[in-house]
Amino acid sequence: MKSRRQAYLLQLIKTHEIETQEELMSYLHEAGFAVTQATVSRDIKELRLAKVPDGKGGYKYALPQGTVKGDLNRRAQRVFEDYVRDIDFSGNILVVKTYPGGANAVAAVLDELEWDGVVASLAGDDVILLVVRDEAEKNLARPKGIAGKLYQRLEDLLFGR
Repeated sequence: MKSRRQAYLLQLIKTHEIETQEELMSYLHEAGFAVTQATVSRDIKELRLAKVPDGKGGYKYALPQGTVKGDLNRRAQRVFEDYVRDIDFSGNILVVKTYPGGANAVAAVLDELEWDGVVASLAGDDVILLVVRDEAEKNLARPKGIAGKLYQRLEDLLFGR
């Protein structure tokens, strides 16, 4: 539950301008997390969130700035030790299997690592799919074959063509 809550908190910080712990609690309650102010405060400390100027004369919570790559790697190592139970692959899809409730925390740290070649990560409750770009595809503007046709259709929908 803690890992899911903290992953959700990170997502909130990335997508909303949140000024207070009360706002964070409200979002968490709306999402079904039964938290107290003390729990939110501990999460803020553990996630190393900081208050930064919001550009409008106020402050908002933000992800830590200037995270040293070594710190991030150590955090990823700890998260893997705590939550990951197995890894596997099929073609250009990597599968990370976690203990129940651990996938969001692991996916969040993997996203922060910003590894080259990772196109997307998708986390469920206990599994993460990482879609990676093959070396041969690295310089392609768009995929080939059926994927290329579907990509074109998606672009058409996105750009109203």
